[in-house]
Order: sequence, then structure tokens, then C-alpha cells
Amino acid sequence: MNAEAIVLRTWPIREADQIVALFTREFGKLKGVAKSAAKSRRRFGGALEPMTHVRATFLEKPRQELVRLDYFEILRSPLSLAVDYTRLSALAFFAEVIDETQPDHDPNDAVFRLLLSVLEAAETGGVWMPLTYFALWMTRLMGWLPELRRCMVCGEALDGEALGGAPAYFHALSDGLVCVHHRRLASGTLSPESQRLASLIFHAPAGALLDEPWPRERARDLRRFSVQTLERHLERRLTSAAALVKLGG
Repeated sequence: MNAEAIVLRTWPIREADQIVALFTREFGKLKGVAKSAAKSRRRFGGALEPMTHVRATFLEKPRQELVRLDYFEILRSPLSLAVDYTRLSALAFFAEVIDETQPDHDPNDAVFRLLLSVLEAAETGGVWMPLTYFALWMTRLMGWLPELRRCMVCGEALDGEALGGAPAYFHALSDGLVCVHHRRLASGTLSPESQRLASLIFHAPAGALLDEPWPRERARDLRRFSVQTLERHLERRLTSAAALVKLGG
């Protein structure tokens, strides 16, 4: 079998073999054994790095959980650019969210296309816009994002997109946004600018936002809102998200 895939993570078994978790376009998330992966540059080379986009050749056997991985053709590699800790942390976030949200053997073309788009954007620009774009879109694609333009309690319009609009509020223990009258203690604040950006993200491809300046401070509150939503529904903390917070993002 052949499948377009993105490597999520690997871990060694025995002397030279590795187990590889893949997110494939055609078959969803798979795990397989790459025999002699540590020795065979011809079959795998640098293709086992997380977030490498590959064409995978593998054999699936009945009643076996792990497929046999035979060969990877690299389509796009994260090693094609200089890799620093911030970029590695962003790639780890993409991988962890996909691994935690996608069930085995359940293809999701919308999620696959989203991942490809943010990986491409992260190659041509900084990481903070792709991170924001990915986190927000994943909450929507998983069905965990309610209406953002109205208060979840009273239905009042949240006018953050308007000139001089008011902030909205969110809480780690509840879905959606609320107005100032229904904010809870320890609520986070979503600025009018971030409310506008959320609307823009849902109406533009990631590549269309590359020309805008995006320092790490921009939409930090929107990333926090998106990550809290993901973690609440996953019922666990995302290790990679904590690393990004330490980087100031």
C-alpha cells in the first residue's frame, strides 16, 4: 500500500528497529514497524523526523495492529530549514494535538489539509501565526468550538470586530466566550483585535496571513483560549503547549 503521510513520532525497539506513528491522508492514524530504520538510509534516510511529509509504502496484515513500513519518500522535511527550539516546540505541538485528537484508522482529510497548510506556512514565515491558526481551526474541526460572536450565557453580541469594541472573556472550565456581565473569576480576556483575527482565520487560508507581522505577543490570548478548549475536551494538559508558554507564546 501507498499513502501520503506525516510522521508524528518514533520510538526505538530492539537494536535498529523503530515504531513510527503516522497520520495518513487515506487511512488516518497508523502505527508501524520500520525494520532496521537506524541503519537503512536508502529506505528511510532522514524521513523519520517528526512532521516530515512523506509518501509511505507499507504492508498491512490481518489481525495485526502494527503495519510493516517498507519505504518513505520525503515530500517535505522540517530539516530543510534551520531548526531552533521555538520551531521544534511548534512542530511538537502540531504532532501532539494530532496524536491526541485523531483516532486510529479514521481518515480526516480536512485535518490533514490543515496540517499541511500550517507546516508550509511555518516554513515560509514565523511559527506564531501557524500555531494560532492550527489551534483555533482544530477546535472547530473537532466540533468543540461554539459560536464566538455571542455570549454563551445571554446571547448578547460580542462586538470585538467593531471599532472600539469590547473584549470578550473565557474560562478554563467552560466553553465559548461571554460578555463582561457573565465573566467568572479567573477568566481570561480575549481582546477585540484577537476576536477580529479569529473571524479572519476562519475566512482565509493560512498562506494569506503570511504578509502580516505576527510577533509572539500577537493573538497570545487567542492561542490560550484555543489550547484551553483543546485541553478541556481532551481532559489532559498538552506538554508541548506548556513549552510554548515558557517561550512567551
